[in-house]
Amino acid sequence: MIFETIVTSVDEDGKPYVTPFGVRHEAGCVVISPYKPSTSLNNILATKCAVMNLSDDVRVFAGALTKRQPWQLVETNIIEGFRLVDCLAHVELALDEVRDDAMRPQLVMMKVAEFNHKPFAGFNRAQAAVIELAVLVSRLHMLPREKIQTELQYLKIAIDKTAGEREKEAWGWLIEKIDNFYADQTGENQA
Repeated sequence: MIFETIVTSVDEDGKPYVTPFGVRHEAGCVVISPYKPSTSLNNILATKCAVMNLSDDVRVFAGALTKRQPWQLVETNIIEGFRLVDCLAHVELALDEVRDDAMRPQLVMMKVAEFNHKPFAGFNRAQAAVIELAVLVSRLHMLPREKIQTELQYLKIAIDKTAGEREKEAWGWLIEKIDNFYADQTGENQA
């Protein structure tokens, strides 16, 4: 089972990097599988740590993919790093094992500490729709346009029926990213 989270890592100079990540839980550890090359992979291999943030604010997922920053960071409690200020919980992680792979190595991370910050209010279909669209946006270069359009039409039903302001804002950012991607493909954004 894959859980959608926000992973924060830092480079060797302490500069934070925030990105959505699907993670797996395995024998009490968290497994992160970044593509090669990636900033997260480089950061975690260099510093041997990361933070898994559990957030219900889908603007963080959309913002990381659209180069917007609807979040604030604060230093972590145990490891050297940062977590989202506005998250439900965060888990501070230390690198335990690297399972190398030519495309997607698996980074097995031990849980150093877990902190709960506020209660989970429940599921919202619009939040799930934004997360799913964010996954599609992260794969625009790999998926056929027709698949993106078909999925988008279906996901929009949940937005129309259940979205709050946060979800509408995140959805708009992702739609803009999709529109710009296809405009660039057809040369519409060329000067």
